[in-house]
Amino acid sequence: MTHIPLLDTLWFTRCPVPTATGIAADRHWLAEEFALDGIAVRSLQDAAVDADARGTHYTHARPTLIREGGNVPALWARSRGEATRLIGLTWIEERQTVLVAPGSGIRGAAALRGLRLALPRHPVRIDFWRAMAIRGFEGALASAELGLDDTRPVDVPADGHRGQWAAELAALTRGDVDAVYVKGAVAVEAARRAGAEVAVELDDLPDRSHRVNNGTPRPITVHQRLLEDHPDVVDRFLAVLLRAADWAARQPEEVARILGAETGAGAAGVSGAYRPGTHRTLHPDLSDDRLGLLALQEAALRAHGFLPGPVDVHTWADPGPLTRARQLLGATPTPQPSTTP
Repeated sequence: MTHIPLLDTLWFTRCPVPTATGIAADRHWLAEEFALDGIAVRSLQDAAVDADARGTHYTHARPTLIREGGNVPALWARSRGEATRLIGLTWIEERQTVLVAPGSGIRGAAALRGLRLALPRHPVRIDFWRAMAIRGFEGALASAELGLDDTRPVDVPADGHRGQWAAELAALTRGDVDAVYVKGAVAVEAARRAGAEVAVELDDLPDRSHRVNNGTPRPITVHQRLLEDHPDVVDRFLAVLLRAADWAARQPEEVARILGAETGAGAAGVSGAYRPGTHRTLHPDLSDDRLGLLALQEAALRAHGFLPGPVDVHTWADPGPLTRARQLLGATPTPQPSTTP
């Protein structure tokens, strides 16, 4: 007879962006869901968590962890052999832009031809910042039928710089590069401080494939061991996320407040990064459209050497937990905007 280990602590982690996990954590619904089971629910973002534990946000080496975060670390962990399963995907438009120096006059993706593009380099195991910059520039350039080979990528070491996008924007200010890629609420505020101007708004590009990046689509992953030993816990966790997404769809002001706390940005940064309607887009699914977009990301990351091996996203995906979570709520799949370009 197989012994199923007792689960006393369930861990979760999310990126500092709009997520149903962040909403549920703010509402204390995750802790409440499992309190009667004697299961403590803890976040890797808790101040008391040590650095080694926080590192599992990227490696997913903790079997009792459920993660809602960027796809670069999630794909990397899976490609290294970590036994994770993909149980949901969201698509949330999080402002992505290519910035240039004030007064440069550079406007539009076609104008990036021949320019020096900043590619940050961080001393970490998986440099998702660099991957984001490469993919952001690739998306912008592809919209003008160009590629990175039509530009002059410049490595920008991030050592010694504090804050997101600090190294790239400092290089732009010094004149070492002509353009940088940024995304999200903190980037909106950092760009304003640097006086940078927008050359390309990726969110305005009609083809969604040009906006595929670390957060688009954003996966929810779980360790196979947790899914096998405690499938009911995974189902219930997802049901709470679905309930949080339903609640968020009716509470734009509260979602804006929570986003400020999650991202560390002010109201201007949040409103500048997330367009009206973002609060209605937090529901996960495993639609063919989203899986196809994730497959595009996997292929690109592998081509650039970020993944040590291939990941078949369709085999990685397990729709069972999300199906059962909807049944727990008596819910039907929430209609999502078409991802067809």
